[in-house]
Amino acid sequence: MTANFVAKGVAHVPVASLDQPVPVTFVLLDNFSLIAFSSAIEPLRIANQLAGRVLFEWTVLSEDGSAVTCSNGLIVRVDGPLAETRPRSLVFVCGGVLPERSASRRVADWLRAQWRSGRTVGGLCTGAYALAKAGLLQGRRFTLHWENLPPFAATFPTLKPLEQLYCMDERILTCAGGAAATDLFIEIVSRNHGSRLGDAVLKMCLHGQQRPAHLQQRMSLSSTLGVRNPLLVSVIRTFESDLVADIDLSELADRLGTSRRHIERMFLRYVGTSPKRYLRQLRLERARALLTETDMPVHAVAEACGFTSPNSFAKSFRQHYGVAPRHMTNIAPASA
Repeated sequence: MTANFVAKGVAHVPVASLDQPVPVTFVLLDNFSLIAFSSAIEPLRIANQLAGRVLFEWTVLSEDGSAVTCSNGLIVRVDGPLAETRPRSLVFVCGGVLPERSASRRVADWLRAQWRSGRTVGGLCTGAYALAKAGLLQGRRFTLHWENLPPFAATFPTLKPLEQLYCMDERILTCAGGAAATDLFIEIVSRNHGSRLGDAVLKMCLHGQQRPAHLQQRMSLSSTLGVRNPLLVSVIRTFESDLVADIDLSELADRLGTSRRHIERMFLRYVGTSPKRYLRQLRLERARALLTETDMPVHAVAEACGFTSPNSFAKSFRQHYGVAPRHMTNIAPASA
């Protein structure tokens, strides 16, 4: 058993605790994110390697025990199908693209049963979809990848995810995926076996520094645009806060103590387009996310993203993406 969980290495960190190994179960969903999974499991492997003994042991499952194809097309074998986990287990569902489809009712029901048995449960990347379907996130602090926040909100309107790297809310652990999984699992290592081991795992991962949970997933808008113009940022934040609203640029300018013409000049200088076109681009990006990640029909997506009619939405979408919105929807066409 030890050979399966402890790799040989040069570096060593003495660990005084004689506790039993912490069991960790990963459930891989179809199209899961490989970077999220590997960023989670590798800190556990490194912790064992540094200690020279089994501190963590893991099992990898899928819904039916079959190998799972991740979002980059690689196929990953698993240890078996969904099964009862051991006491003290940490149970993580690893999601990726198309989470609404891959997070099945069976997985959700199984996950809820693990929670009721006293396990700690969590989601990597879009694994929060399975937690939400299991009814475990109401009133909880949780997160998932920023790209999936709009479709998640449309699917679960009463839940309020946070756009931060990871969250630890009692027995609910979630992270945004990617490198954020490393941050979460180094914190798990540190809480179980001390900060010295956690820091050593951090260095072995070449992770730079331990990032706090509350750190935002994305760079600030100023950094993204490459400008530090507070007025421009305020206008864009106003756009982003409510993509459905019919924004009167003159009224917004008055509210911000400037002129419509000045806002238009700022956009042309710093963004390279007009405020109207920038807002339309934001709406189209939101629409694309809703089409690909939810079961909303095209007319509902158009309305949710501030377009006056499905026809105008379809025309703008086709011009921007080169494909009609109906070709991106998850809704199966009606049979003849």
